[in-house]
Order: sequence, then C-alpha cells, then structure tokens
Amino acid sequence: MLDVLGKGTITTPRGFLAGAAYAGIKVAGEGKLDLGLLSSEAPCAAAGVFTTNRLQAAPVLLDRERLDRGRARAIVVNSGCANAATGAQGYRDAQEMTSWAAKKLGLAPEEVLAASTGVIGQPLPMDKIKTALKDIALSHDGGHALARAIMTTDTFPKEAALAVDGFTIGGIAKGSGMIHPNMATLLCFLATDAAVELPFLRRALRRAVDVSFNMITIDGDTSPNDSVLLLANGLAGNRPIAGGREGRAFQEALDTVCFSLARAIARDGEGATRRIEVRVEGAASTAQARVAARTIAGSSLVKTAAYGADPNWGRILAAAGRSGAFLDSDRAELYLGEVCVFRKGVGNAFDREVARAALEGKEVYIRLNLNLGRSCATAWGCDLTPEYVAINSEYMT
Repeated sequence: MLDVLGKGTITTPRGFLAGAAYAGIKVAGEGKLDLGLLSSEAPCAAAGVFTTNRLQAAPVLLDRERLDRGRARAIVVNSGCANAATGAQGYRDAQEMTSWAAKKLGLAPEEVLAASTGVIGQPLPMDKIKTALKDIALSHDGGHALARAIMTTDTFPKEAALAVDGFTIGGIAKGSGMIHPNMATLLCFLATDAAVELPFLRRALRRAVDVSFNMITIDGDTSPNDSVLLLANGLAGNRPIAGGREGRAFQEALDTVCFSLARAIARDGEGATRRIEVRVEGAASTAQARVAARTIAGSSLVKTAAYGADPNWGRILAAAGRSGAFLDSDRAELYLGEVCVFRKGVGNAFDREVARAALEGKEVYIRLNLNLGRSCATAWGCDLTPEYVAINSEYMT
C-alpha cells in the first residue's frame, strides 16, 4: 500500500541526513542557501542517470566513473555555478569538493558523489565552498534545507516521499528552465531505506526517469549537468529486492515519487502561469504515444496558445502530425479539458468560451485519442510567457 507523506523529503527514509549552508556562490539574499550535503548512516547501493548532452559537466563525468562500482554514501552539491565547460581544472575542483565532504563525513572520497547547477563556463569559487562546508550541520530533517540549496531560478522547493510496505522512498529535485526530455536542467536526488540489489536498482531508476523526467519539457533545451542519483541503504531490514512482487512495489513507489517531482518541475517552469498536461491515448505503440505527447507539450505554438487561453486546436494537431507518430485524422479525437474540439477529420462544433475557460486555469489538460491502438502516454509542460524571455535575457546580468 502506498502512503504519501505530506511533508516528506529525501531524509524521510531511515538513516539519511542532510544540511545546507550559504557559500556566497549565488547572490546573497535572506534565507539563501547554495551548498548542501546528503549522507547515509550506512553504505548504499547507488545508481544514476545523466544528461544526454554531449557537453558533460565535471560532476557528471566524476559521478559516471564512481557509479561504475555501484556504491556511494553521500552527495555534495552546489547551485549558482554549473562547473561545466571548465576543462581539467573543473574536474579537479569536483574531485576536491568530494574530498572535503568525505573528510567532514569520515568517508573515502570515492564514496561521495558531486553535483552542480548554475551558470555554464565559470569556475567554482573553491575557497568559499571549503569554508562553507565546515558550517553545514547534518540532521534527519535537513532534506528541506537541501531542497532549497539546489534551487536556481526555481520559485519553490520540490520534495516528495512515500512509505510502502515497510520501506520509504524520498526525493528532492530542482528545475525551472532549460527543461526538455533526456533530461532537463534538473538535479534529482532520491533515497530509500529499502535493500535493493544493484542490477534491479539501476533498471528501476532508468525506468522511473524515462516515464517521468523524460516526459517534461519547458523550453526545448537540455543542460550539461542533468543528474538523477539514487541511494539505497537497506536500513529497512527487508530482504534485498531483485524483482517479483517486491520489485513491482518498489518500482511503483519510485515512479510515483518521480512523477510528483516531475510535475512540480513542469508547474515551476520559468515565467510559467499554467502547467500543461498532454495525454495521448489509442496510439499504435507506447513509443508513438510518448513522442506525440512530448511534441505537443513542447510546441512553442501550443505553449503560447495556453498562455493566451486561445483554443487554437489546429496547433495541437499539427504538432502531433509532425511528431513522427502515426496519425489518421479521420480517426483522431482532440479534447481541451472535457471539450471535444476535433473529431473524424473535422473540427467539432463547440462553445468557444467554454473551451477558453478550460485553458484559463493553472492546470491545462489536453487529450488526444488517436484511436489506432491501446497504448498511451502523458507529458507535462507549461505555457510560454514574456517573463520567460525576461528571465533568460538577463540571466547573467
């Protein structure tokens, strides 16, 4: 049975501690945090999924190497500087960050993973980081502070936790702009007190990312820093999960936590006023449903129509038609909320004001039934607003 924990976070599972401090990487402000630590009281199986961008940030390169062995026990993370496109020095800086964190925690450097987010092409202020690390106090409720420390243009922290038949999964994420499938400008850290066999842990994380973070889009860009990291310390005392009924329960819980965090990222798109949920049904295959849903959610024309609450349904069909998914317009049906606007090859008579009202809320629901099969998929995005342009035209100024 799934039990959603309303105030849950990454330190809700047994044996995880976290904390954060202000190092001066981001512009100072009341309550600002920009450096954080996550640590487990016991050794962990560890898995990661990373950006597909050919430009890879130094922490991504380091984590890929360290996760080959499938073990990690801590994560050190900063916001405000991406440590990407920083060459050999950037890689050494990522290593040094983990060495300082390891010394503080009494661990080997190889047990510590690193993550960074922020402006590309600038070196980390290592002296500031070294000093601030000493000020971080770890606690069992420190996940809330860590969730704030990883924010960049986010307007709220993103946290979730779930209790499932004796074990718990918790997570935090950040992401607001440069968001697109595979993956996004996002960091997500997940923790569980379940004992999980490493091969299954890796498969479960890849699947969870594929159906959640790889189905959100804000602006069509992906970053060099995207990382989703999962630590499993086994302190729940269960028999190690490798599949079967226990594996299905674990997968469902992990998917649910990732869905929650992904939807929060879509809702917090830079400058967004509305979250868009696109459901494609009746596709010939899951792959076709996914590509159609993601293309609609990522269409600039659909996003601007959502901003203006304009029921211009032709933009939606056009996006689906160019997605690569098979579409027979004589079979397709399109809905804005509960209003059917297209059916059997032609526009369906509808009340324009009712359709407009379906687009005026904070949540916009688009449903396309292709009537070609039984496969379906859901993607999430947001509207495109003048505020998005303002944020990204002044990001470094």
